[in-house]
Amino acid sequence: MSGGEEQGSEGEGMRIDPARAKVLVENLQHVTQRVDAVRGSRKVRLIAVSKLKPASDILSLHHHPSHPHHDFGENYTDELTTKSSLLPPTIRWHMIGGLQTNKCKPLAETVPNLFSVSSVDTAKKADALEKGRKALVEKRGEEVGEKRLRVLVQVNTSGEESKSGVEPNETTSLCKHIIDKCPHLRLGGLMTIGAIARSKESSSPDALNEDFVTLRETRDRVAGELGVEKESLELSMGMSSDFEAAITQGSDEVRVGTTIFGERPAKKDAKIQ
Repeated sequence: MSGGEEQGSEGEGMRIDPARAKVLVENLQHVTQRVDAVRGSRKVRLIAVSKLKPASDILSLHHHPSHPHHDFGENYTDELTTKSSLLPPTIRWHMIGGLQTNKCKPLAETVPNLFSVSSVDTAKKADALEKGRKALVEKRGEEVGEKRLRVLVQVNTSGEESKSGVEPNETTSLCKHIIDKCPHLRLGGLMTIGAIARSKESSSPDALNEDFVTLRETRDRVAGELGVEKESLELSMGMSSDFEAAITQGSDEVRVGTTIFGERPAKKDAKIQ
């Protein structure tokens, strides 16, 4: 990243601020160390949430010479689609924000390196993602195989009306629909956001969060009802304020944004590049 410019087929000519890149790498390494301190022998996926941050920030972390990061999360479908067109195909994109049904098919069809959609809460959205991924596979002349799109069912563990997600007791039905009706999707597990107040109370690794307990219990019940090993359904829970507690309570995947990238600008002021 010498000279303030990154070379490569994707991101070529994109300006990289060396001072900014240094801060981002240090922040990411610090978060990784905190994850390692509580995960034990388990593997935990760290999603760097780049919502409203420029593509150059992502490139700085993805092209780090010794510790390249691959998993990045976005909250808005349009932003994810735009960034994916600007950045290397070796990035694993995670759609973690709320989904509109009409955005599902184009997202799954136009972003080949879309690794996961974490916020599936209706059968209609699953069906639309299925159509999109099927169209992509057929267009590229590929076998389904590993090209199946990983999806997580979002569960409303807090019971808040403002939160998206299926009710815990309705989770199995949606999971079964994905397995039975969506051959181009792969059910990866369950996700929750949880109540903000509980997240703030869970800032220490040993803090108990009721939302995390509910998601874990829901996963265990769903696995039993589907007749699969519970470890085959991953738990995605925990963000900047509570990811250590989430890992301690069984999370396989955490979503960390501001701790890595800093405070976000208002959406109207955000610049993609």
